[in-house]
Amino acid sequence: MSNQGQSKLDQVLVQAREYQAKREKGYREQALKLYPWVCGRCAREFTYKNLSELTVHHRDHNHDNNPSDGSNWELLCLYCHDNEHSRFEELVQYGDTSEGKQQAATYNPFADLKAMMKK
Repeated sequence: MSNQGQSKLDQVLVQAREYQAKREKGYREQALKLYPWVCGRCAREFTYKNLSELTVHHRDHNHDNNPSDGSNWELLCLYCHDNEHSRFEELVQYGDTSEGKQQAATYNPFADLKAMMKK
């Protein structure tokens, strides 16, 4: 590949990365405002200190489907997010191999809030 061709390819890659980063920042910020900072699968709680480990998962796996009501998003920790995408890739490649649908977390971090506030 010529230097000019390589340079054009580099420009296209830089533009694609900038677009992706801008898009992710927009829906990530919205999702973090809409939802409590808890993983939707394992119920791990997050703070500002470890918030970078909480990801926004697109339920339909389409990163361009970002309704402002957040109906296509769920917050997942890095581990659960990787697991979800691995399962989706297996589904695409091999068909349905799961024994059953995984239930969403039912943990309520505010269940004992009143008791904690009295302390």
